Amino acid sequence: MTRVAVATTSAIAADAAKVVASGGGNAVDCALAAAITAMNTEPGVCSLAGGAYVTVWPADGEPVAIDGNHAVPGRGLDAAERDGGKVSVELAYGGGITTIVGCGSVAVPGALAALEHAWKRYGDVDWSTLFEPVIGITESGFPLSSACHYYLGYSGELIYGRSEDGYRALHTSDGRLRDRGSPIVVPHLADSLTKIASGGARVFYRGELAERIVDHVRAGDGALTAEDMAACEAVERPALVAGLGDWRIATNPPPAVGGAVLAAMLLAFSRERIAGWNRDALDRLVRVHRACLDYRRRRLDVAEHVGAEAEVLLTAAADGHLLSGHVSASTVHTSAVDEHGLGCAVTASSGYGAGDMPPGTGLWLNNGLGEIELNRRDTLKLAPGTQLPSNMAPTVARSTGGVLAIGSPGADRITSAIHQVLVNALELDMPLDAAVRQPRLHVDMSGTLPRLTAEEAVDLPPTDLPARKFDGLNMYFGGVGAARYDEDRGFEVAADPRREGGTLITDE
Repeated sequence: MTRVAVATTSAIAADAAKVVASGGGNAVDCALAAAITAMNTEPGVCSLAGGAYVTVWPADGEPVAIDGNHAVPGRGLDAAERDGGKVSVELAYGGGITTIVGCGSVAVPGALAALEHAWKRYGDVDWSTLFEPVIGITESGFPLSSACHYYLGYSGELIYGRSEDGYRALHTSDGRLRDRGSPIVVPHLADSLTKIASGGARVFYRGELAERIVDHVRAGDGALTAEDMAACEAVERPALVAGLGDWRIATNPPPAVGGAVLAAMLLAFSRERIAGWNRDALDRLVRVHRACLDYRRRRLDVAEHVGAEAEVLLTAAADGHLLSGHVSASTVHTSAVDEHGLGCAVTASSGYGAGDMPPGTGLWLNNGLGEIELNRRDTLKLAPGTQLPSNMAPTVARSTGGVLAIGSPGADRITSAIHQVLVNALELDMPLDAAVRQPRLHVDMSGTLPRLTAEEAVDLPPTDLPARKFDGLNMYFGGVGAARYDEDRGFEVAADPRREGGTLITDE
C-alpha cells in the first residue's frame, strides 16, 4: 500500500480517503475520493453539480491544472432565452450579501468532468472505488456539519426551501433546521452516485441524470441545455508556477483569477525575506495584499483576456513596481501527497447554491451565474461555454525531496489565507499545524472602500485602512488544508481549526 497523507473538509471525507488508500490508491485517488465525499455531504457548502479545479504535480513531471469550473450556459438558445429564471435574495450571512438563485442562476457544472479527467490521467484504482465510501454514507445518513448548519441557518428557507426533497432532508417535520450532527439522508442521492460510479461522468452529462437536470432548469426558465451538458469537458493547462525560497509553487492559471493573485502575492512579498511576523513584516503583508487585491478588482475581474492582465500583474509583482504604484462562497478543499512525491489539490464550489434539486436526482444545483461579486461582467454577453471567474486556487509546491499540497475554501479570502500559510511553512519553517493555526489578516476589497480585517492575536501595524478585529480564530479567514511529504522528515498534515476538518496519514 502506498503511504498517503490527506487534509480535507471532514472526518468522513478523510475516512473515504483511508478506504481508497487501503485499496491501493495513490495521492490523486485519495484526494478525489475525499473531494467526492465532501461535495456530497456538505449541503449548502458544496455539491457535485458545481465546479472544481484539480492541481496535480507528479514527482517525475511538470504540474498541471485541470479546469472544471462553472461555464456560461445557453448553447442553442437566443439571447432573450438566456435571461430568465433568476431570483434575487438577500442573506444576513457574512455581514449581508445579495445573490441570485433559481434555475436562471445555474451554470454548466464542470466538477465531475475535472475529477474524471484527473483520475484517468493519474489514478491507480477503479473509478467505482472512489465512490464506494460516499455511496455507503449517503445511504445511511451523514452528520450535518457545523459549517453547513451555520450557513443553512441563513439560507435554509430562502434558498434551500426551493426544493421539496432537499428541504425535507434538511428540516424536521415542523420546519426546523436539523441540529448539528443530525443524520442527513438526501432522497435519491445514493442512487445517482451509484449510477455515476458504474457508468462514469457520461451518465451525468449525457444520460438520464442530464435529462432530469436540463428538464428542471429549462422548466424554470434557466439557460442550461442538453447541448451544454454534452459539450462539457475539463481543460488541462500547465500550472502557473511561482517561487518562494527553494520551493516552486504551482497553482491555478488564467482564466481563473485566484491563482494569478496568489502568485503575485508570493512574488511581491518574497522580494525581501522576513524573520517573523513583526510589525514591519505585517505592514509589508498588508501592502502586498492590498495592491494585489486592488489590481484584481480593477483589472482582472473585468478583463476580456484574463491571461494578458495576469501577466501585467505578475511582472509588476516580480520587479517591485506593484507596491510603488499602489495608492491609498463557499467551497470545499482536499490536499493529498504520497511517499512517491505525487501531490494533488482539489477545490470545488457550487457558489451559494441555486436551491433547486431536480426531482429524482438528490443533486443540488449551483448558482455559478448568480455570484454577483465574481461575475462583474455581463454573462449574457459571454458566449456559451465561456469559463466563469473563480477564486479557487488549489496549489502544489515542490522542493528537493519534498512536496506540499495546499488549498482553502473562503471566497476572496482563499488567496490571502494560502499565501500566509505558505510563508509560515516554507519561509519561516513552522511545523505545518502551527503554520495553519497562525492568526491571519485579510484586506477586504468587497465594499466601496477597502478595510483591514484580522484575528484578535494579530498585532496590526499602523494603517490608513479602517480595521476590524475578529475574536479568536474565525472561519471568515478560510479553512486551509495542507499535506506535506519530505524524504527526511516524513509526513505532516494539518486541517484548519477555523472549520471542521479531517486528516489522514496511512500506516506503512
